[in-house]
Amino acid sequence: RWLFTRAVCTLYAFCGVLFGLCSLTSLTVLSTVCCLKVCYPAYGRCWEFSPCHAGVLLLCVWAYALMFATAPLAEWGSYGPEPYGTACCITWKASNREATLYILALLIFCYLLPCLLILVSYSLILWRVRVSRRAVRQH
Repeated sequence: RWLFTRAVCTLYAFCGVLFGLCSLTSLTVLSTVCCLKVCYPAYGRCWEFSPCHAGVLLLCVWAYALMFATAPLAEWGSYGPEPYGTACCITWKASNREATLYILALLIFCYLLPCLLILVSYSLILWRVRVSRRAVRQH
């Protein structure tokens, strides 16, 4: 069973969601930047990647993750014990319409969209490498 207070459960769940979303969102941004640099070199020349750009991207990643992680604290969804009661996370059994909408928003914007962007980015990179390899073989 969960050994701590409800507030610690909420904090535990909040941190798990926040850091998990930051991780996946960071991977999404990284794959997108790599795709832009490899597949669109002309775009890469006009957009010089600098520490300032990296900082802006990191701020965007954290803001995106914070937006979804703080939503249950603002009563859109909720945090609570997991079914076995040993840890805390998002309450997946939606009890009202708002909770259901939050879970759908998480599914779409925090799982499906990032996974699709990562898949498309790396597919485009692989395609570009394959095309370049063929061009080198012909010469």
